[in-house]
Amino acid sequence: MHTVFLNGTVGVGKSSVADAMSELEPRPHAVVDLDEIRRFRPAAARDPFNLELQLANVAALVENFGAAGAQLVIVAGVIESREDAERFQRAVGGSATFVRLTADATVIERRLRARHTEDPDGLAWHLARAPELTAILDSAGIEGELVDTSADDVEVVAARVLRTVAAGDGARG
Repeated sequence: MHTVFLNGTVGVGKSSVADAMSELEPRPHAVVDLDEIRRFRPAAARDPFNLELQLANVAALVENFGAAGAQLVIVAGVIESREDAERFQRAVGGSATFVRLTADATVIERRLRARHTEDPDGLAWHLARAPELTAILDSAGIEGELVDTSADDVEVVAARVLRTVAAGDGARG
C-alpha cells in the first residue's frame, strides 16, 4: 500500500484534488482529510493544530484501510516541517509520496472568498493564513513534486498527481 500526501496552503485545492483523484483511481483506495480526523476541541495549548492526534488517527486509519484491501491512501492536509513529514511517513508505514499543491495568490484569494461568503471571521483568518502558510511551506524543505492548481480543472490536476504517484511507486502504468 502506498500513501500520497497532498500538502499546501489553505485554498489551494487539496480536498478537491483528493476527491477528483478518488474518482479517477481504479485501484482499491481511501481518501483521508486531515482537517476532519484532527477535529477535536479544545486543542491542547502545546499542540494547537492537534498534530499528535492527527498522526495517531492517520496511522490507525491507514492500518484499517490496508486490512480492507486499499492499495492507495490519498491524504489531504498540511504538514509544515520536514520533521513532521518524516513523522507522518512513519505513521503510514514509510511508503508516502508528498505532492505540494500551489496556486497564484489571486486564485487562492478568489477560492477563499467563494468558500467563506457567509463566514467573514473565517474568511479573514484564512486570508491571513494563506500567505503565512505559503511562506512556512516554502522554507520547510519537504521533498516532493510541486503541482500548480491555478489554471487547470481539478480533474486535470488530479490526473497529473496520479501520474506522479505512479512514477514514484511503479503501481500504475
